[in-house]
This record gives sequence, C-alpha cells and structure tokens, in this order.
Amino acid sequence: MKAIGFHGTGGPEVLEVVDLEDPAPREGEILIRAHAAAVNPTDTVGRAGQRAAGNHRPPFVPGMDAAGVVREIGSGTRTDLEVGDAVMAVVVPSGSHGAYSELLAVPADSVVSAPRGADHVEAATLPMNGLTARLALDTLGLSAGDVIAVTGAAGAMGGYVVQLAKADGLTVVADAAEKDEELGRSLGADVVLRRGDGFADLVRERYPDGVDGGVDGALLLERFAPAVRDGGTIITIRGYDEPGERGITFRPILVVDYAREREKLDILREQAEQGIVSLRVADVLPKEQAPEAHRRLEAGGVRGRLVLTF
Repeated sequence: MKAIGFHGTGGPEVLEVVDLEDPAPREGEILIRAHAAAVNPTDTVGRAGQRAAGNHRPPFVPGMDAAGVVREIGSGTRTDLEVGDAVMAVVVPSGSHGAYSELLAVPADSVVSAPRGADHVEAATLPMNGLTARLALDTLGLSAGDVIAVTGAAGAMGGYVVQLAKADGLTVVADAAEKDEELGRSLGADVVLRRGDGFADLVRERYPDGVDGGVDGALLLERFAPAVRDGGTIITIRGYDEPGERGITFRPILVVDYAREREKLDILREQAEQGIVSLRVADVLPKEQAPEAHRRLEAGGVRGRLVLTF
C-alpha cells in the first residue's frame, strides 16, 4: 500500500510517498480502506521531531483522523459494522502506523459509521478534534448554566469545544481575530472577544469574578489565568500543568485517552448528522501534496481542516 511518511524529522519537505506492507486485521480490529486523512498540528509536531519516536524504525507515518470504507473485519471481532460500510476512525500513530495510509488496521472501538450525508473528506475532520473537545469538556466537568472561556475558538478543536459546550448548556465566551468574529458567533458563542494577550482582561470586564473554567486552544497558558475564577480549571493541550495562582489548576489532556471511547465518537457522529457540530473543510489535497498541506498549516490562519485524499 501507499502511505505518506518520513525517514528523518525536519521540515515539510521530509514527507514523501512510501510503500508499506498491507496490514491485516487481528482479533478486535477492523481494516479500513482509507480515502481521506485530516492534517492536524499533532502531525506537524511529530514530523518536526518535537515528540519522541520511541524504538520504532522509519518510515514514520503521521495522522490521527481517517475516513474510508471497511475492507475486512478481524476474526472474532465484535462490531455492528460490515464490510463496505463508510466509516471514520481515530488513529493513534505508532511507527509506520498512521492515518496517512491507504489501509489501516485499527481497534474496533476506534471506528464508527461516518455521518450520514458526509463524504470521506468531511468525515475525516471529526474524530480526533471532536474527541479532544469532548475530553476537554468532560475533564473540566462544568454544569449547565456555567460559563466557559475558549481560546483558539476559530480552530478545528476550539470550534468543536464551542459547539459541544453550547450543546451541554454552557454559556460560551470565545476569542476571535476581527476577521473571525462572525465565525465565532456562527459556531454558537454567546460572547466573542478579541483574541490575544488582552483576552483575559476583556473577559474580566464582562465577568468580574471570572468564568467558571476554560479551554486554552491558543496556548495562552498563564496569560489565560486571570479570566478564570479563583479555584477554577483551565484545560491545556500541549502538556502544560504548572501551578496557577489563586488556586487555579492547569489540566493537560491527551486525546489518546479517548481513542477507544467508541460511544463518545458515535455520539459525535449523531451530533454531526443533527448539525450540532460542523464538519469544516479548509481544502482538499492529494496525498502527494502532504508537504504543502503541512506548510500551510504551520503558516497559520487555516480555518477548518486541510484533508489529504488517498
């Protein structure tokens, strides 16, 4: 099979088409003929060498979101899916196993039907970012009526946090650049404030005691803390867990903790079908243009997801 991988870390140019042995599904696994894979910041971080590759040998294949068709079901695997079904999956990359591949053998608990009416490209935008947003809100543990602040709200993960928080009955304060203010409102944010280092001060002007919690998709970190009430929690996505002032807790999350939460992924599918969450595609590129996709993502300003097709 063909995949997109790299033999040595570096810039986007290290990505290339590689030939790999076709995987075979074991018990508990489903083999997917993948047709689309979303490009995420996690992919670019791994390619650049900012995360350890472990003991695996190259080529290394990135990618955590895939959509395609069930090709084969491993013997003894319990699933309601059938060969030929359109599906989406969250993938935990390891060595040459990653979503940038024509064929993927993944745990059955990481695979659900694709949303009705969505094509492969659209379906590939949901699993990793949607589950990350769900994990962030579940970890935060706020109740209906509470107020949450979200930075990076125009991004894929941040946008899902806004939409899912509204579905949970929260009041949402979102950041946005001037050009993204209407996007923030369209996602359902109750209050949209200018993004940047001054965001926390703007939040305090609206909520003098601070909001009940936050999700920091923009990596403001300690600059986010003044927006949150005493003893509140801020969810971070790059491992930041330094102690905060006023009893504020920074809680890092890793989506791999939800990689086999099939029921939660299936609820996201239902919410996509109901229009509660949006499948936002920024652009579609053939797999051979993976270096260009990484360059564009690292340059910033992408709204929605860049998706590679296989």
